[in-house]
Amino acid sequence: MRRIGLYVGLVIISVLGAGCAAVQPWQRGTMADYTMRPDRDPLADSEYEHVYFTREGAAGGRGVGGGGCGCN
Repeated sequence: MRRIGLYVGLVIISVLGAGCAAVQPWQRGTMADYTMRPDRDPLADSEYEHVYFTREGAAGGRGVGGGGCGCN
């Protein structure tokens, strides 16, 4: 039983420690590169919008605030 607790503790520590990263000032240029942008591919964005429209029955309105009542 103690061994299982040790394994669970090690897994938790490794999962929590994997998300922490310090970005150095000279690495920030890489992080701000065009390839890191989520909207860099307009074709993929239009495909995602088509799938969203097909599944949800809703078109447009991405990035626009609103309550869903039709009043912007």
